[in-house]
Amino acid sequence: MSPPPLRWDGERLHVLDQTALPFEERELVLASAGEVADAIRRLAVRGAPLIGVAAGFGVAMAAVAGEDVDAAAALLRDARPTAVNLAWAVDCVRDAAGAGPDAARAEAERIHAAEDAASAAIAEAGAQLLAGVRTVLTHCNTGALAAGGRGTALAVVRALHGVRVLATETRPLLQGARLTAWELREAGVPYELVVDAAAPGLIAGGEVDAVVTGCDRVAANGDVANKVGTYPLALAARAAEIPFVVAGPTSSIDAETRSGGDIVIEERGPDEVRAAGGAALALPDTPVRNPAFDVTPSALVTALVTERGVARPVNARTVRALLETPGAR
Repeated sequence: MSPPPLRWDGERLHVLDQTALPFEERELVLASAGEVADAIRRLAVRGAPLIGVAAGFGVAMAAVAGEDVDAAAALLRDARPTAVNLAWAVDCVRDAAGAGPDAARAEAERIHAAEDAASAAIAEAGAQLLAGVRTVLTHCNTGALAAGGRGTALAVVRALHGVRVLATETRPLLQGARLTAWELREAGVPYELVVDAAAPGLIAGGEVDAVVTGCDRVAANGDVANKVGTYPLALAARAAEIPFVVAGPTSSIDAETRSGGDIVIEERGPDEVRAAGGAALALPDTPVRNPAFDVTPSALVTALVTERGVARPVNARTVRALLETPGAR
């Protein structure tokens, strides 16, 4: 059996190194906030909810070690800018550390448990919403490797009965080809891998019943930042008149960001585009743009599925109602 994507032993954080998958299952043992920040930065641990969990434990480790908690929190916050879960979890554990290291550790453990529970609730709500769907297209990786429990969008997919999955390869780092395909294979869910550019045409051709993705940040008005390549899938789904569903915990909602235009989009290094799997695809001096995310306007989102309910339609009012639900975040 594969090791869990993330495991806390009370002192150190054990993470499955996602840069090595699917060819090697290698576990990293992280013993400091700096090591956690580095793992997040280089995508050894990734996925908006999961990097929030990992970062929370990073702050807790700093508190237990008697280090500068504010400095550790700042280091972890800066590891990746787009996913709001990261900053949210860091702030929660940093604030708890004011009551001592045991309180910081307890808060990190609470966040981990809450994200696991959120996954189960998201799966149930999403499966009810999409009952009867037979072919689902999903983008990037949204399973246990990206979140607590069984994940977000992929948890929904796994809760559906008799479903077939089309998984995009998700350039440039191939999280779909490397990670989603691996998780679907492990779970015994029928799937086919498609290149990113093929997905809109398959949708237009009637081969897809619904598109289900995760989210890295949801603005107050319902605009969604997710892995780059999500926006064209939403456009294709709208043109084909099929559901485009976003699944994620309320910890991914950022009430302080008014709209998608205010979301900071991470630009990553050019070598991620110039090469794949260690093989060069372009000359080393080729100019590159490498935005890691894009923004899908709320008007294109059929429903936002969270552990606190489903926002449908997706707009400022329905998103605010999720955050006002008792127990949210």
